[in-house]
Amino acid sequence: MRILLIGECSNLHWNLAEGLRALGHEVRTAASDNGWRKYSYDISLNRPTNSFMDGIGCMCRILYHLPEFRGYDVVQITHPYFLRIRSERALPVYHYLRRHNKKVFLGAFGTDYYYAKACMETDIFRYSDFKIGDKYRDTPENRTEIQECLYGGTAKANQIIAKSCNGIIACLWEYHVSYLPHFPEKTAFIPLPIDLREITSRVRSVPEILNFFIGIQSARSNLKGTDVMLPVLQAVQRKYPNLCRITEVHDVPYARYQQLMDDADVQLDQLYSYTPSMNSLLAMAKGVTVVGGGEPENYKIINETELRPIINILPDEQDIYRKLEDIVLHKERIPDLSAQSIEYVNKHHNYIKVARQYLGFWETH
Repeated sequence: MRILLIGECSNLHWNLAEGLRALGHEVRTAASDNGWRKYSYDISLNRPTNSFMDGIGCMCRILYHLPEFRGYDVVQITHPYFLRIRSERALPVYHYLRRHNKKVFLGAFGTDYYYAKACMETDIFRYSDFKIGDKYRDTPENRTEIQECLYGGTAKANQIIAKSCNGIIACLWEYHVSYLPHFPEKTAFIPLPIDLREITSRVRSVPEILNFFIGIQSARSNLKGTDVMLPVLQAVQRKYPNLCRITEVHDVPYARYQQLMDDADVQLDQLYSYTPSMNSLLAMAKGVTVVGGGEPENYKIINETELRPIINILPDEQDIYRKLEDIVLHKERIPDLSAQSIEYVNKHHNYIKVARQYLGFWETH
C-alpha cells in the first residue's frame, strides 16, 4: 500500500510511518518541524515563524511538492490545520488530495471544532482545557482558541473535511467522544504509536532523591497546565528538599527532550487530559512514572483492567499537592509503577501493533 501522511503531532505520524514501513508498506511523511521541536519528516513543508514572508515561503513549498501528493492508496492529515497555513487556506489542498488519491482520512489529534464544541456545549467532560465543571477557564489564550475553533476558519474547514473524508481516527479518548456523536459510522479510536526500538527501558529502583521532570512549552504552558503544576511541585520540593528535586526544561527539541528525561523518576504532564500524551507515553516506555492524565475512561477505551501505572491528577492545586507529596513519602511505589508503565506501553502502544490497527481501519472505510 502507498501511504502519505501530512502534518505532524508530537512525532505521531513519523512513528506510525516507521511501523507501516516495518510491515512492508511504502510511506512518505510531509510536515513542518514545528520550530524548536524538530520533528522528523521526509518532505519539508517547513514554516520557521508565523511571519508573512515565512508564510509565503511555506506556500511555495506546498505548491512545489503538490504534484508528489498524488496516486496514493491512503492519505492522512493530522488536523484541519495540517499545513502551517490557515485552515481555510489549506482547504484547496485538501480538495486536491481528495481528487488525486483513493482515500483521505482525518486525524482527530488536537484541539479543533468538534473538541471545542464538546468542551463548551456539552457535559461530556468533568473538566477540560476550557472548562472545569461549570466554570470557564477565561484566559486570553483560550478566548483566541475558542474563537478560531468554534467560529473561525478552523471551524469551517473542520466541518467540511470531517463530512467528506473517508474516516476519522482519534488518538485520545477525549477526541473520540467529541467526534462520535456526529460521525458514529466513520470514527474510531486508535492508540498513539510509540517506536520502541531506540528507547532504553529501565525499571526504576527506589530513589534516594526523587527526580521530578517537567517539560514546559512557553507558548502553551496555560493550555498544558504546567503553569499550575510547576508552582505546586516547587512547594512540595521546598517542604521536602532532601527527598526530591526538579528537572525543569523549556522549549527543547524533541530528541533532546527524550535525553533529558532519561534520569527522571517521575514526569508531570497534561493537567487537563484524561489520557497520556505522546510525551507521557515516551516517559512510561523508559520506565518513568507519569503524573497526569489517567482517568478511568482512558483504561476503559483500551480495555485495560489490571495495569494502573499513571498517577492521575485533577486540575486542582490541593489534589496535585496531595498526589505529589504522597509519592515523595512513599517512594517504595516507584519500582512497581515503573514496571507497570513499561508493560502498559508495550501492550497498547507498540508502533507496529498500532500500525496494524490503522491499516485495518483504512481498508474497511
